[in-house]
Amino acid sequence: MSGSYYVPAASHWPIAAVVAIALMAVGAGNELAYGRGGMLLVFGLLGIMWVIFHWFADVVRESRAGLYDEQMDRSFRQGMGWFIFSEVMFFAAFFGTLFYVRAFALPWLDGEGAKGITALLWPDFTASWPLMSPPSSEVKGPTGTVDPWHLPLINTVLLISSSVTLTLAHHALKVDKRFTCLNWLGLTLVLGAVFLVVQGIEYVEAYQQLGLTLQAGIYGGTFFLLTGFHGIHVTLGAIILAVMWLRLMNGHFSGHQHFGFEAAAWYWHFVDVVWIGLFLFVYVF
Repeated sequence: MSGSYYVPAASHWPIAAVVAIALMAVGAGNELAYGRGGMLLVFGLLGIMWVIFHWFADVVRESRAGLYDEQMDRSFRQGMGWFIFSEVMFFAAFFGTLFYVRAFALPWLDGEGAKGITALLWPDFTASWPLMSPPSSEVKGPTGTVDPWHLPLINTVLLISSSVTLTLAHHALKVDKRFTCLNWLGLTLVLGAVFLVVQGIEYVEAYQQLGLTLQAGIYGGTFFLLTGFHGIHVTLGAIILAVMWLRLMNGHFSGHQHFGFEAAAWYWHFVDVVWIGLFLFVYVF
C-alpha cells in the first residue's frame, strides 16, 4: 500500500446512520412536545448503537488487513482531533452559560451593570452565588449546596488517577508489554466505574437532602446540565476503553500500530480535564 491511498468500497452505513439519527431526532422532539415520541427515540438510539458497532467493526477489519497507509493514519488523527474540538466547544457553551449567569444576569437583576433596570422585575431580589433564593417565588431554590471537599474531591482524585493509569497502560503498549497494559487499562476502567457510582450517590444526596434538583432555579439547572453531560461522557469513554481492553485481549494493536487505543486515551484525558474545570467552577468557586 506504499505510495497509495486506500479508498473503501461503497458502504450503506452512512445511510443507515442518517435514518437512525432522524428517528432519534423526531422521537425526541415528539417526546418533548407531546409526550409520545418515546418509542421512536428508543429505536433511533438502538439504531445508532447498531450502526456504530458494525461500522467500527468494518474499520477494524480493514485496519488489521493492512489496507491503511500513513495517509489514512493522518486522516484518523485529524478526524479524532476535530471530534474532540467539537466536544470542547460543546462544554464551552455550557461553561459560558454558567459564567454569563454569574457575571451578568444575576447582577443585572440586582440593579448592577448596564442592564440594571431589570431589577424592576423583582425589586427585593439580592444576587448571590450559589443562588439559594431565586427571584421568582414560584421557583423553590435548594436548601444547601454540595460540599466540594467530600464526594466531588473523591471523584477528582479518581479521575486524575485514571489518567495516570491510562498513561501507564499506553506506555506499556508502546513497548509491547500487553499483560501490563491490560492490567493498567483494567484499573482505569475500575476507577471510571467508581467515579460514576460516587456521582450517583452525590445525585441522590443532592435530591433528597439538599433539595438540589433540575427545578431548583438556575443553580440546579446549571449544576445538573454540566455534571450530567460530563457523566454521560465518562460513561461513553468507559465503554470505548472497555472495547480497547477486549481488543487487546484478542491480540489487536502493537507497539507501533495502536491508534484506536491512542484515540480512546485522548478522549479519556479530555473528559478528565473537563472535570477539573467542573470541580473548580461548579463546586469550589
